[in-house]
Amino acid sequence: MDGEAVNDAWSWNYSAYDPHTERLVESLCTVGNGRFATRGSAPECAADDAHYPGTYMAGCYNRLTSTVAGRTVENEDLVNLPNWTLLRYRCLPEDGPPGEWLTPDSADLRRSTTHLDLRAGVLTRRLLYRDAAGRGLRVAHQRFVHMGNPWLAAQRSAFRAYGWSGRIEVESILDGTVTNAGVRRYGDLDGQHLTAHRKGAEPGGVAWLTCRTVQSAVLLALAVRTTSSPARPAEYVHAARAAVQRFVLPVSPGNSVTVAKTVALHTSLDRPAGDPLAAALESLAHAPVFGRLLRSHRSAWRRMWNQAELDVPGRSGHILRLHLFHLLQTLSPHTAELDVGVPARGLHGEAYRGHVFWDELFVLPYLTLHFPEVARAMLMYRHRRLPAARAAARRTGARGAMYPWQSAGSGREETQAMHLNPASGRWLPDHSHLQRHVGSAVAFNAWRYAQAAGDPGFLHSAGADILLEVARYWASAAAFDPGRGRYRLRGVVGPDEYHDAYPGADRPGIDDNAYTNAMAAWVLSRALEVFDALPGPRREELAERLAIDTQEHARWDDVSRRLYMPFHHGVLSQFEGYGDLEELDWERYRRLYPDIRRLDRILEAEGDSVNNYQASKQADALMLGHLFRPAELTALFGRLGYRIDDEIWSRTVAYYLPRTSHGSTLSSLVHGWVLARQKGPDAWKYVEEALLSDVADIQGGTTGEGIHLGAMAGTLDLVARGITGLEPGEQGLRIDPVALREIPRFSFTLCFRGHNGVRLRLLPGRIGVSVPPSPQGSLVVLLPEGRSVTVPPGREHWFRLPTRASR
Repeated sequence: MDGEAVNDAWSWNYSAYDPHTERLVESLCTVGNGRFATRGSAPECAADDAHYPGTYMAGCYNRLTSTVAGRTVENEDLVNLPNWTLLRYRCLPEDGPPGEWLTPDSADLRRSTTHLDLRAGVLTRRLLYRDAAGRGLRVAHQRFVHMGNPWLAAQRSAFRAYGWSGRIEVESILDGTVTNAGVRRYGDLDGQHLTAHRKGAEPGGVAWLTCRTVQSAVLLALAVRTTSSPARPAEYVHAARAAVQRFVLPVSPGNSVTVAKTVALHTSLDRPAGDPLAAALESLAHAPVFGRLLRSHRSAWRRMWNQAELDVPGRSGHILRLHLFHLLQTLSPHTAELDVGVPARGLHGEAYRGHVFWDELFVLPYLTLHFPEVARAMLMYRHRRLPAARAAARRTGARGAMYPWQSAGSGREETQAMHLNPASGRWLPDHSHLQRHVGSAVAFNAWRYAQAAGDPGFLHSAGADILLEVARYWASAAAFDPGRGRYRLRGVVGPDEYHDAYPGADRPGIDDNAYTNAMAAWVLSRALEVFDALPGPRREELAERLAIDTQEHARWDDVSRRLYMPFHHGVLSQFEGYGDLEELDWERYRRLYPDIRRLDRILEAEGDSVNNYQASKQADALMLGHLFRPAELTALFGRLGYRIDDEIWSRTVAYYLPRTSHGSTLSSLVHGWVLARQKGPDAWKYVEEALLSDVADIQGGTTGEGIHLGAMAGTLDLVARGITGLEPGEQGLRIDPVALREIPRFSFTLCFRGHNGVRLRLLPGRIGVSVPPSPQGSLVVLLPEGRSVTVPPGREHWFRLPTRASR
């Protein structure tokens, strides 16, 4: 975190400008409101090697066709929208020629600081320029995307001269020339997503720009009101695909001048439907001046923080607050109004093309306990795409719903057919679409949301649709093996992602991935429970619509009890045959390469394959220890006729830890969680790596392409549920702390079954539960060893509990 100061728990600061880390700063200083977000780029700069301004609207995708390595490939991308922040300026001294356009890369830059106010969602950049003659210019930019009004954003720039008098020329630009070019390894792909640009001007310093996406035909309209102080009229400058307003303002020592831009963004995706340009101009006409707009924005963020209170002392708490800030501005209550899923890289960049993966498995547990309406909306995104998931299952010869590994606008499979290995420069086939386990993640989230939110309406409607259709897929995809007397799931890829085929195989996929099979069994069991518990009319309606008869019901039960689970050497196998693969010389590769997280790329560049080795990219079988408490895991395997006790699980954890390269930011999160539950000595090592994964950019440049939302939300969930052992359910709020010495005390609020603002405070050996006044009745708290306590509304209760600190 070079240049980052941690002296203020509510700010994120960089004390110097470094072009080599600027894209990281831009990602971590993104500001948004859940509908759209703008990267924290310098207003002075268009896209180049160091800078990448970007604005992204949730759900705004476009599909393009490219020719790569002699093959035609399609990709659907989250579209980089016109850049509303661009502002050029230069000095016009009275006693000399005009200066150059100034940027952070100018030779005259003497100082640059960046300050992100997490409490208020405001980004401030300050610059000081001084030329050889001693003439100075101080510049301060403030920017926010309004958290209260989802259509608006604003930026104000203040200029002050030192040692000279004259004028300053400022150009306020709506730049429509942008492309999707934020990820270098996508450089061979077409990034021209916008077309049909139009621009114009209105009275009162208003300029506008419209365009549409090439294939998805989303109409975009941005209207910007630019004002100056002292007030001067704007001159409209001709430019292709851009709306430019030019100001010439007097400056002198002791007198500052300001230029404020307020922008309204509307699209044809908005509801109710209408003319985006007319809507943008209308929003702008009612937008207050910058100061009043900023005050209402701060108030909106204050309400957000009240609902998402989190207080963790020290450096860890500072980073967690940054993680929470980025989660809230990616998935806010505004997002609940949209038809969108959980973008794995936030609205912060173009990595993963803005797609939706299984990362919601790490995001929704936290959202469910703090913003249940947002969690429900993310699940409805999946429900609306059930027809596409059913069609995908049919194409494989299965029934039910098979959700895609990568989803975007339509719900069809968006996983690329090829991917580039930067280490070798080769384009290679991509088989990650065989990660069928994403459907289980959707079903798991639907079940857990209903349990925590107490939302039987969802569980009996959309939730039942999801659970039953995913269960039907697993039951039809499983093939019975008479030799084993077990059902098997063949030709899949597990969460590990490295192993997409057996050594020398002529077909992709591996068989009986332990995580995939266990989760399939879990989904089938829950689907049976939900179906049998449905109100009679709803059960009859579903049985008729889905043609669920007694024979299929019996098959679900049979498969849920007889799915095959592979073991070797007394540990759970990642997949069938994993134990037969070669052992990798880990020490050799650590000596040869400074970073082996992407071991797959290293081996491919050497002409080898990670498929040959017992080497995992990230937690795979150990994911089960992340999702399930020990008792739940024992019950799950017991239903299948296998034994998983503490000894077997401990051996399994110890087996995979040294065989994992942690090529995903989710890996350290899962390992930290699993080890904390196990009181492992290295738990904090992995938790800390998860905390630092983005702020320290431990994967070497990936954060500049967009944050890792799953890892950020997962660290919050680790504190809220992992350390406290908190599990919400029908019987009450279960608490069973497994404390980490490094985070001995913290507090947070949560929502549980209508109780809003429940506060938990954890201290060494004690935990307090405070229930705010409400008509909901008492909150039942389930404690270790079968104890339970009821906490009435308006009361706080403290419990003395044995804390099992990690060694």
